[in-house]
Amino acid sequence: MKKYMILLLMFLMPLKVMAYSDYIYRGGNTLGIEINADGILVVGFYPIEGKYNKGELRIGDYIKEVNGVKVNSLKELTKEIEKYTNVENVNITYKRNNKEYTTNLKLIKENGIYKTGLYVKDSITGIGTLTYIDPSTNIYGALGHEIVESNSKSIVEIKEGIIFKNLITSIDKSVSGKAGSKNAKYFYDTVYGTITKNTNHGIFGIYNANIDNLELIKVGNSSDIKIGKASLFTVLNGSKVEEFTINITNINETSNTKNLTFEIDDQKLINKTGGVVQGMSGSPIVQDNKIVGVVTHVIVDNPLTGYGLFITKMLEEGEKN
Repeated sequence: MKKYMILLLMFLMPLKVMAYSDYIYRGGNTLGIEINADGILVVGFYPIEGKYNKGELRIGDYIKEVNGVKVNSLKELTKEIEKYTNVENVNITYKRNNKEYTTNLKLIKENGIYKTGLYVKDSITGIGTLTYIDPSTNIYGALGHEIVESNSKSIVEIKEGIIFKNLITSIDKSVSGKAGSKNAKYFYDTVYGTITKNTNHGIFGIYNANIDNLELIKVGNSSDIKIGKASLFTVLNGSKVEEFTINITNINETSNTKNLTFEIDDQKLINKTGGVVQGMSGSPIVQDNKIVGVVTHVIVDNPLTGYGLFITKMLEEGEKN
């Protein structure tokens, strides 16, 4: 009797299964990206009367409250601080490494204006590339890596965000030692979807726009990938997705983020971009009619080469709560 009861309990235990589809919509489309941070991010300090007013705050901290009042934007932060310009200090609640602290921030009057000495941000805007959309859930993935604030070098904690229409207008070419970039015109009123997660395997959310013109493609596992010819899909002008040839030169099963090394051998792409450029992150990699990876990083000393992530890792991340 005991044996039967144990077996029954084992079968009743819930199993967590990654439920991404065997066939997904291949991306390559250019995206505008806007993230509202979960708090107000400290990105730097400026001197007032020749001195820095840092207190206990550090670059990368998130300001959450001023004198006990929650603040979620620069406008709200300014509004709350302006209430206390007749006092010397305000209490700031801030988050660092997922722990909250409180400190006093001195307000300094210079030329009749009260200043904090802080450089702060509440949002980040940029461009990237759509990697995939799962047809059964409309979950999408893009970039293949996290969004990091350039000054603090810290991953941006998301409160909310959107992906939206943009058009590529020009390319600054990569050269040895310096990564180039795509330049774009933004259309904020044409929203494609939400951003709910920012992780080291990409950004994720729900895609709400029309997907009728996208192509379904089979998902390839790491065991399907081989050294040799493959393709990447990306936009170089306007919104047209184009296919370019690459060579996969190394496969790394053990790395968390750099599973593929590749080199670009498509002369059209080389002539236009000089190699991998910023904004190309998220470009899907296809081999033998299967989507197997995603472009994530340029090797700056040799921009004709780059790194990629297994598509299965990205899909698994997209399914996590």
